[in-house]
Amino acid sequence: MYEQKTLLEAYNAASIHLAGHGKRDVEVLKQAFAGIEGTISSDMYGSGAVIEDFQTEMAEVLGKEAAVFFPSGTMAQQIALRIWSDRKGLKTVAYHPLCHLEIHEQDGLKELHHIRPVLLADKDRLITLDDVRNIGEDIACLLLELPQREIGGQLPEYAELEAISAYCREQGIILHLDGARLFEVLPYYGKTAAEVCALFDSVYISLYKGIGGIAGAILAGSEEFTEESKIWKRRHGGDLISLYPYILPAQVYFRQRAGKMGQYYEEAKELAALFNGCDRTATLPEIPVSNMFHVHFALSKAQVEPVLIRISEQTSVALAARLKETGPDSCSYELNIGDLYSGIPKAKLKEAFELLDRLLQEA
Repeated sequence: MYEQKTLLEAYNAASIHLAGHGKRDVEVLKQAFAGIEGTISSDMYGSGAVIEDFQTEMAEVLGKEAAVFFPSGTMAQQIALRIWSDRKGLKTVAYHPLCHLEIHEQDGLKELHHIRPVLLADKDRLITLDDVRNIGEDIACLLLELPQREIGGQLPEYAELEAISAYCREQGIILHLDGARLFEVLPYYGKTAAEVCALFDSVYISLYKGIGGIAGAILAGSEEFTEESKIWKRRHGGDLISLYPYILPAQVYFRQRAGKMGQYYEEAKELAALFNGCDRTATLPEIPVSNMFHVHFALSKAQVEPVLIRISEQTSVALAARLKETGPDSCSYELNIGDLYSGIPKAKLKEAFELLDRLLQEA
């Protein structure tokens, strides 16, 4: 008897995928190390040319005095907020209700550092200058995420960002950037990383999201700030004996992909338009502002999954690996454009989306 594949099984079996750079398997490591000399010495507990040179490179890109490589962004950002809270003598920070620290870190900021967050804005919209002006209590630091991932990767207009930065400096509020996807938003803003980072006192970036490295993050700011972050990194157990298996791929893929974010952005707009042309389908934002967006279906997860499975099996084009139920008659998922999209034949895309539109009308 034939057993229906799950959506994930159908996704994995398909030969064409819309999102990302490809499978995260050992090949990612092999390709990164292919051009690297075997005589390069490893870093040792945060020291050595391999880590120090990369940190210097990233500090220059971000326009900051110094940068520190961390094994995870979770560690880097909790440490950043701890440093600023200690300096201000305030155990209160502010960020969006759907901030990573609030919903994905098991309350690490609260349990490990005893820092209380003030949640700004409604969860379905961006933080505005008015929200910051009306906090109503003293805070040590405001964290802004660019783009705001959990609401489709939305972005404030640059003038609004500049106004928030200016207000924070007037009020003595430290401004920290959750720039996990910073390079992905630069084409929309038409700015360099250094220009955006100049609005912030400290900056975190991810090295495995759009960049496609194995793991790791950079925390950047003043020399004094980053030196203090190294102490906290040691306290958190982040100074592994060697981090070069993460650092070298991060450097390789950063140099390969940071300059391709404009291409990914244009492709994301093209793909979003294809989704928006289908029945009971809409993207958030309607026109993406980076290489990522969310796809929303006005049908239940149980109705959409068989449609996506059939498309995978019939066209070999996998649209999604999993769906998130957002209501009794709605579901969604997230898409990030990377290297794979440009290699998809346009005829295959047309076939898949024509089938998607037809099947959704029939669902």
